[in-house]
Amino acid sequence: MSLADLPRPVGFVLGGGGSLGAMQVGMLRALTERGVAPDLVVGTSVGSLNAAVLAATAAPDDVLERLRGIWAHMTRAEAFPGGVLSRVRTLTQSKTHLFPNSGLAGIIADHLGGSTRFEELALPLGVVTTQVETAEPLLIRSGRLLEPLLASCAIPGIFPPVEHDGQLLYDGGLVANVPMRQALTMGAKSLVVLDCAFPGKLPGAPRTFAEVMMFTAMISMRNQAVLEAPLAAGSVPVVYLPGPAPVRVNPLDFGHTEALAEEAYTAAREFLEGISVRGPGLYGAPGLVVT
Repeated sequence: MSLADLPRPVGFVLGGGGSLGAMQVGMLRALTERGVAPDLVVGTSVGSLNAAVLAATAAPDDVLERLRGIWAHMTRAEAFPGGVLSRVRTLTQSKTHLFPNSGLAGIIADHLGGSTRFEELALPLGVVTTQVETAEPLLIRSGRLLEPLLASCAIPGIFPPVEHDGQLLYDGGLVANVPMRQALTMGAKSLVVLDCAFPGKLPGAPRTFAEVMMFTAMISMRNQAVLEAPLAAGSVPVVYLPGPAPVRVNPLDFGHTEALAEEAYTAAREFLEGISVRGPGLYGAPGLVVT
């Protein structure tokens, strides 16, 4: 079957990965050119932010233009506000994290609205978080967007946990960075996976406390995807888009977003041109490198 004829509903699964989320803009561009569109979307961490924009806008071209604009102006200072002294002060006062989530809340409010609700979106959206009390994933699909998105991006040690509906929540990447099971729970009969956390290799030895935390998280994310992709592919087609050839980009560095998007587009376009879907199975794989 052609990609445009994937069994519906088609679920787009957007994984986390900090600034590497810019890759998903390029992946979405390649999918749009092939006529592959989602019926529902689910995301974790930065993938939940991209997924929310995708779900909010019905027209694919409008989504791409909107996401390009958001990522073109994204900066580290905006997402992770404050200098070294500010980080020390925040960590001393909180004892749990380096950055406030005020910058992230501002980004969400600017681009999605501070009071927008799941029910107002053009497509069904699932946002994945981690319940602190049980260490289990929590899929949120209703109510106001702001708090679930903040929670889904609440990397332990980087951002504070978020209280929502009486529960304390952390980044969904701890337990479901590429939330394929959650997309199946939402009713998807095909999955298209946009994984940006492990595009080819880890970004090198960490040099700061924040990078140590991210390095640890990325190893966990990689292992989750390797284990879960074949399980999901046992019942539905799973089109797992590759990342670009290895590049050394830190997930906290927003200075390479345009290049990441372009390289991911090229890799995804070439991959999509070469696959033929024949029913349930895994097409592509976590960490696949195109050379």
